[in-house]
This record gives sequence, structure tokens and C-alpha cells, in this order.
Amino acid sequence: MLTAALAVLLFAQAADQPPPEEVFEKRIAPIFKSPNPSSCVQCHLAGVDLKNYIRPSSKETFLSLRDQGLIDLDNPGKSRILALIDMGKADKGAAMIHQKNRAAEIDAFTSWIKACCANGELRSAPKLKVEELAKPPRPVEVIRHARKDQLLESFTNSVWAMRFRCMSCHIEGSAENKKLVGENGERVSWFKAAGPEATLKYLMESKLIDTKEPEKSLLLRKPLNEVKHGGGVKFQLGDEGYKAYRKFVEDYAKIVNDKYEKAADLPPKQTMQAFGTDIWLKIGNTPAPWGDKLVQVKVFAWDATKKTWEAEPIASTDRKVWGQGKLFQHTLTLFAAPGSARAKAWKAKPELPNGKYLVRAYLDDGKLAKDWTAELGAGDFAGEAEVTSAWPAGYGKMTTVDGGKVKKP
Repeated sequence: MLTAALAVLLFAQAADQPPPEEVFEKRIAPIFKSPNPSSCVQCHLAGVDLKNYIRPSSKETFLSLRDQGLIDLDNPGKSRILALIDMGKADKGAAMIHQKNRAAEIDAFTSWIKACCANGELRSAPKLKVEELAKPPRPVEVIRHARKDQLLESFTNSVWAMRFRCMSCHIEGSAENKKLVGENGERVSWFKAAGPEATLKYLMESKLIDTKEPEKSLLLRKPLNEVKHGGGVKFQLGDEGYKAYRKFVEDYAKIVNDKYEKAADLPPKQTMQAFGTDIWLKIGNTPAPWGDKLVQVKVFAWDATKKTWEAEPIASTDRKVWGQGKLFQHTLTLFAAPGSARAKAWKAKPELPNGKYLVRAYLDDGKLAKDWTAELGAGDFAGEAEVTSAWPAGYGKMTTVDGGKVKKP
């Protein structure tokens, strides 16, 4: 029930502005009828548009927003729908078109919501039926997954974390990259010096990702050398790099094509943060059975407190063994639990401390070529060895393990 003071305030507000229906027809209906997307596209790749919250009439739209908790009746200017529209404001790099759209939308909705909240009849009108509420067709989990900041987090934890596998050829500004740019042009530099966000933006605008047939993306076929690649074979089907790239491009394709209908359709949430490094691990004198086969290596840190090896690997890598040279060597990707002390430290500089580690090797005997999603496990275990190292970065500073000492316990 309205208090006398509030009733007087509402009457004064209502007398000072046009009726809600008039504001709606002039300010809100054009947004609803426009063929152009709203400012939502600045933050969301799919799943939601401001139009999803608008019904044909002013009354229905207001009641729908009110019933979903998106209207603050007593503080209209603080309504949640306004905060949602304004979410992209902090993005200083947003295109001017987004900024203009958002400003127009905020202004229109603010004026209309204030007019509605000043109308006592609208405020107290009965609730709509659930099926009459105007809202996006996708559940909130899907809408959140399609946000650009969520995509960037996924990209950083996958493709960006694997960038050192590319031997600096595609990393903008490296010595090898500068040489290749001189020979092939700027298209070689797709890992941007500005970081993962700039790199993702470039890839989204390039032809390296095929959103219709993601498995045929050049981002995958080039490192496999299925399409001629100046750097030769960098991925084996099913190795860590291929898995990371393919899972990302498939997820991205489903997002932009609005293929996720329910939360159960979404890919599993990543449980560990990945950090790419230029720390190299070399296993020389590899056993004969490893020759020209893919070997995955997991590195476990020593827990001095518990006096045992940590249960989860702190790093891993994989590579096809050079059989003739009995040699395995590749860069390490580090892993840490999100929010952990390691993850926070590695965000600035991913590195392994000097100490004792256990190196465990797993041999792929054709499993991954048959199913790239398969994982190497206990049945593929080839042996282990201890190593003590300060893990310096750089190709010329490899931590080396004698393959002859890699044995099954």
C-alpha cells in the first residue's frame, strides 16, 4: 500500500512528465522494431538482445521487467535493467557505435521507467503469467558463456597458453617473426604483442577460424601441415596443442552460431589455469620403442611438507620423438588451480622454482590418431625419472633428462 508521502511524490512526478505509453511509443518501440542489434552485442556474441526484454505494449513490458526484478519501483534510476544495459560502459576500446547505442538506450529506458514508476496503477497491477514474461530464449548459463570476457578467458587458457609451441614464428616482435614478416608479410604475426585480447580480436576477424566447419579451420590444419605450413608439422592429431586449439574453435563456432540451447550443452568448465612458457624439457637417449611416436610428459613437484609428489602435475608437454636422434624436446605448459597463490604469481611471470621433480612419460601407440579426444593414461605409462632443476627459460637452457633412466617403478 502506498504511503501518503509516496502518493504525493508519484502524483507530482506523473504531472511533470508525459504518460508511459507515449514515452514507450517514442523511445522504446523503435528499439523493439529496429532490425539492428542493440548494444548487447558489445559484450555478448549470442543468446541475448535488449529486444528480448520488450513486449509490444508499454504495460506488458513494464510488468514483465517488474516481475523479473529488473525494475526498482522506489529508485527507478537504479533499476537492474539499466545496469545491464550499462555493463559495457567500462570498455574504453568499444566502438563508437556501441557507445552511441548504449547512451540512447539508457536515456530512453530511464525516461520510460521513471514514467511507469510514477503511475500507481502500473505499480500495483497483478503479476503476469510466467509464459507472458519477455526474456532471452537462452538460459542465463548460456548467455554468460557467450560473453566476450568469458570467451577471452577460455582463449587465454587454451590457444594463448600454447603460443610457445609455435617456436616464436608467429609471436609478434620476436627475432624469427621479424624475419618471416619480411618474407611473408604481417599475416605471419597473429600472436599479438599486446596480449591475448588483441590476438583473439585478430583471429575473430581473420580467415584462420572456420565457424561453419571448425575442424577445417586453418588454425588447425596449418600446424598439422594438412595445408602447406612453412614451419612444418607442429601438431600431432590429439596432442595437447591440437586439443586446446580444436576445443576452442569448436566452442567459438557454437557460440557465434547460437548452437547452445541449454546449460547441459556447454563444454565442461576448465578446472586448471594454463600458462605458456619458454621453459624447455629435453629427454635424450630415448628408448627405442619411443621412436617417431608421440610422447606426453607430465611433471610433478615435490611436496616437502607431505614428503611426497603432488597429486596433480604442475606442468606438461608432448611431442613426437625424433627416432633417429633418440630425442624428445619441447616447451612446458604450467598448470595451477584458479585463484591459488601459484596462479596469481604466474599471471605476472610463469616459472618453476628450483627443486626436485618427477617426470612421467606416456607413449601414444596410435590411440590419439583414432580419436583426438582420447587421453593418455595408466595403460600408456612408459616410465618415470627424477630430476632437479632451476628450470631456466630459453631453447639453449634446456632441463635434460637421460631417457635411459626413465623406468617403470
